Amino acid sequence: MNWKKERLKNFKLYAITDLKVEDLQILIKIKKALQGGVDVVQLRSKMLSDSALLGLGKEIRRITQKLKKLFIVNDRVDLMLAIDADGVHLGQDDLSIGIARRMIKNRDKIIGCSTHSIKQATQAEREGADYIGFGPIFETPTKPTYQSIGLNQIGQVMAKVRIPVVCIGGINRFNISKVVDAGAKRVAVVRAIFSASDPYRAALQLKGLMNHEK
Repeated sequence: MNWKKERLKNFKLYAITDLKVEDLQILIKIKKALQGGVDVVQLRSKMLSDSALLGLGKEIRRITQKLKKLFIVNDRVDLMLAIDADGVHLGQDDLSIGIARRMIKNRDKIIGCSTHSIKQATQAEREGADYIGFGPIFETPTKPTYQSIGLNQIGQVMAKVRIPVVCIGGINRFNISKVVDAGAKRVAVVRAIFSASDPYRAALQLKGLMNHEK
């Protein structure tokens, strides 16, 4: 098993950017977060130009390859291929998993899918997703139109699908233990790492809380 497949099988902490403007400081934050324990980083921005995303993506690719961590691009299969990232993450309103697979062809790439119900989660698995995001668990400004689904469905979705389930939505150091206690094995965060003054320490703390370390 190569390191990418091993990482996909065993990852716990997934960090997502939410860039409003081009800021090269994000590269420093990403490196620190990865060194602190983040296993997967996703480049996400609804604001940046393609050229800005391409430039940042190439640098993130270099950092993640050096540290042997997974790099996922949000929404854009074309950008993922141009950067040679490890995979793409699709939302419910993006390209279907099947179309994304055809675009990727025989390349060894990961496809993740956002899901907001157990029905969507099982459907994504049937369609060939490698992992799913499940949430929002709590209310979050990054998904303002989605109602939080709470903790109760975590155990249900874990029992229904066999691919990795990443719980997402408003998770931070104050509530991550509740998410883990509800059955989550993997979590994704945005502000809890990239809005922190020290992304290294934030990642280290979150990873420790997931492992029930003090």
